[in-house]
Amino acid sequence: MDKRRDKINYYLDIAEVVAKRATCLRKKYGSVIVKNDEVISTGYNGAPRGRKNCSDIGTCLREKLGIPRGERYELCRAVHSEANAIISASREQLIGSSVYMVCLDGESDKLVAGTCSCSMCKRLLINAGIEKLYVRDNENDYRVINISDWVENDESLDGTLGY
Repeated sequence: MDKRRDKINYYLDIAEVVAKRATCLRKKYGSVIVKNDEVISTGYNGAPRGRKNCSDIGTCLREKLGIPRGERYELCRAVHSEANAIISASREQLIGSSVYMVCLDGESDKLVAGTCSCSMCKRLLINAGIEKLYVRDNENDYRVINISDWVENDESLDGTLGY
């Protein structure tokens, strides 16, 4: 008898496929929003509709300028995967939902462990009413983050940069 894939990894598998559509040269993120065991929306990181992607122009301004991760997002061409997934859903669908997120290296397409939402996306997830974030670290292991923890532990108060 074959062992079925657990539900969390099933949704993370979908997020990994979504990440492969990303157009960022540094990191490819995929997000899947799920509520009541139903996929509500998906999103990957890439330039706004109609604008050229970094993969189209062959350069990343943040990389060119040596900007570390977690800083100066106004220079990034991309809309993040979480934001794109939120944009594609109604608030009613988002309240009480969960986000499943995967990050792949832009060059190797290998999983990137230890990633998390940036400070901008944290604010979006909080305001959207999303309850949990599942982040894949390897093929079978993941972390579960309660979004309410980001309200209680507000990194923006102490100036913490990055993820």
